[in-house]
Amino acid sequence: MLARARPLLAGLGGASGGGPSGGQSALAIAAAGTTGALYFGLNNCIFNVEGGQRAVIFNRIGGVNMTKVYAEGTHLMVPWFQKPILFDVRARPRLIQSTTGSKDLQMVNLTLRVLSRPDRDKLPSIVTTLGSDYDERVLPSVVHEVLKSVVARFNAAQLITQRELVSRLIRDRLTARSADFFIVIDDVSITHLDFGKEYRQAIEAKQVAQQDAQRAHFIVERAVQEKRSIIIRAEGEARSAELIGAAVGSNPAFIELRKIEAAREIATTVAKSANKIYLSAGSLLLNVHEKGNFDLQSRAHSEEVKAEEVKEGEASAALAALSRDVVLVADDTASDALASEQTGAEAPEGALSLPLAA
Repeated sequence: MLARARPLLAGLGGASGGGPSGGQSALAIAAAGTTGALYFGLNNCIFNVEGGQRAVIFNRIGGVNMTKVYAEGTHLMVPWFQKPILFDVRARPRLIQSTTGSKDLQMVNLTLRVLSRPDRDKLPSIVTTLGSDYDERVLPSVVHEVLKSVVARFNAAQLITQRELVSRLIRDRLTARSADFFIVIDDVSITHLDFGKEYRQAIEAKQVAQQDAQRAHFIVERAVQEKRSIIIRAEGEARSAELIGAAVGSNPAFIELRKIEAAREIATTVAKSANKIYLSAGSLLLNVHEKGNFDLQSRAHSEEVKAEEVKEGEASAALAALSRDVVLVADDTASDALASEQTGAEAPEGALSLPLAA
């Protein structure tokens, strides 16, 4: 092009009567104009689509091209008549908060994170129906609608215990609902779940009541266990007393053995003490060689002698009482016999005939 323009510019310069300097200036102007035209053409005839993007061409005469979506790379266009519209087709996170009611009429505050992206094959339809801000127009209203319809199927306790099921139901319904607007939902998750102030206070009161009930149950169980331990300890002590009594009765040396053990403990305690103590062996039970008064056989013999003396005393008292009764009966019989002799009557049958004392 410069080669063709050069003779023309030279002829114009010669016709104007200029010298070689005039021709060179005209040539420089033509070169600058040509360079500017090339830069303008190249800058407005191509457009670039970056990674993760798609483009749709808008034509000033025919409108949006509904049949072609441009992928990543560099593409040609007609300046001024065509204009590219770029879309980010990567998944973008969006946090949406909603307040709705549960099945048992409890207010629930939910925060939902939604990963969404446009359908790449439906970008011309999105441009013509929703525009480039499609997510701002569609997602908030759709999310609120789905949340209210799903949360109303569960009560407050189920929303906590069945959180995974609730999230899956929300995702399925939101995916089906967003497909009508050419929006693809990649992931849905519940990031925050909270209840009203009154419900939180009721839960806290319930937890406190359960803890109090468990504490009372523990106190009762501890009292029962203490009672059982006291009974078992008393039975053990009684059995121990019986065994000790049997051991003492069978072998008096058992007392001496206990005395030696007590003396050993006292000696160990006194030996570990830092103070100096002077006490008698009898006070410290250290006189283990002294024979104690534990002759059980002598005690048993003395008790038997006492029992025999008591029995002999009781027999003597019984014999004396019998003798006194016999004397009284004899006196009565003698009196009756004397009266009979005086009256001339016979003595009663069975009466004793005792000689009267002169």
